[in-house]
Amino acid sequence: MDIGPLVRNRLKELGLGQRDLARAAHVTESYISQLLTQKKLPPAPNRTDMYDRIGQALKLPKGQLAKLADQQRREHLRKRLGDQPSPLLHDVRELVLRKCHPGKARQIRVIFEKQPFGELERFVTQKLLGVVKSVARQELANPTWMRKVARLSKKSYPQMRVTVLEFLDTTIFDLSNENCIAFLDPLIESWDIDLATFCIEIVLNRRVVPGHHKTFEFMERGPDKTSGEEAGLREFLQDPFLSKDVTEEELTFLRTLTFEKKRPTPLYYYREIQSLRDPLHFQTSDRTPSTR
Repeated sequence: MDIGPLVRNRLKELGLGQRDLARAAHVTESYISQLLTQKKLPPAPNRTDMYDRIGQALKLPKGQLAKLADQQRREHLRKRLGDQPSPLLHDVRELVLRKCHPGKARQIRVIFEKQPFGELERFVTQKLLGVVKSVARQELANPTWMRKVARLSKKSYPQMRVTVLEFLDTTIFDLSNENCIAFLDPLIESWDIDLATFCIEIVLNRRVVPGHHKTFEFMERGPDKTSGEEAGLREFLQDPFLSKDVTEEELTFLRTLTFEKKRPTPLYYYREIQSLRDPLHFQTSDRTPSTR
């Protein structure tokens, strides 16, 4: 079941309108309308407080909307897995290259143009996108930062919240020019990569991202160092549709899993992450044993 029918029924029962939900969720009324008509995919529950806000306004059980949204996103993901991805837009690639260290930009451009949307271009773009999304995710609940970015983008506060929510659902396969203008361009100062080790350094713009680390480093291990890593895990990490949301803590957990005979598939690791994130599978630390 999608969230649209449930929300529309509750609005009717309570005598509320879409504008009331927009105010409660701190987003635009048009965004609420697009969610209810399935023109927009609901944002991931672990990235937004919108479902709690709407659930309170509609007097729904806590977590019900988030659970439905997660189910709707999984169904959408299953349908998209078979789609053929499109390459980056020309302007997006140009921005990525423009942010590259001047001493290496020409060499990287040659590789990008020789292998359109090849492994290196996907790797670099995914890391840049991941770093900026982590900043946006942390600042989503920070009204001061949101209003600052909204002014830079000439948007209202609710419009900027909608923009951030949509950006957090973006992958390298649907990265748009608008995403670059609103986030990648102002937040990323530069990046550099060691082509021998695939260690990438990303420098953020301190004027726009105060209080965050200046650089980020990533290492892609070669075949000689990954012989002990499951093939299914490598395939899972290489598939952005399955692994785009994986955190370092979750990745550490996946790498601790061992198997005797059966070899896990990429889908197995995807389901492990979903199971790990489901609060129903864990007890909170404040729960006490029954005295019966």
